[in-house]
Amino acid sequence: MGAPPTALQTSPQVLWQAPFQTVASGSAGRMLNGPWRVLLLGDGSPTRHLELLSGAPVEVDLIAMAPDPDPGVGAPVEIHALHAPLLRRQVWLRCGDQTLAWAESWWNQQQAATHLQHREQPIWRSLTGDRAELFREVDGLAQVEADWLATRFGHSGPFWSRHYRFFRGGQPLTVIREVFSPALETWLGPASTGPGSTPAQVYGLQQQHRFGAGTA
Repeated sequence: MGAPPTALQTSPQVLWQAPFQTVASGSAGRMLNGPWRVLLLGDGSPTRHLELLSGAPVEVDLIAMAPDPDPGVGAPVEIHALHAPLLRRQVWLRCGDQTLAWAESWWNQQQAATHLQHREQPIWRSLTGDRAELFREVDGLAQVEADWLATRFGHSGPFWSRHYRFFRGGQPLTVIREVFSPALETWLGPASTGPGSTPAQVYGLQQQHRFGAGTA
């Protein structure tokens, strides 16, 4: 599992993404069962959640940590609030021999040098080692897919994803995107409340109901 760091991977393809306003208001993810909504849209530590669910400590397999001068169109728009030059870090999050999540994060390079001195330590532990106050704001909910995710997770996609920011002293410190393995259904139950319904279909039905659109 502990392979040496390689090049940055291309970010997963986004198949569907909730409108920002619904994430900010807390109304996104109505198609999700309660435990999955808490995991994806809550402001708790995913590292801590994975450890509590699996009963094993989270271990980090570092994929790459490299300058990212051109994050690309698929990157969260919130990274534009970070000061260049940027660095991107990508990791697998593993509990025992089970990979439960993949994550990537964007940093100002100087901030990364300060806060990521232990590269194979979960970000939450790196940032809270001195018990400094942090604020987490969830900005995005999506479904994504990538062949390499399916291979490592041992499950076919699509996969639930979210991205959020950490703030310290009112200033954005990093933007983090996480993708979670369907293996979490072992503890959380099925992710979706509507069998056979995609998020886009469910969201569309919600919008029709909300605005009183007619039906065919």
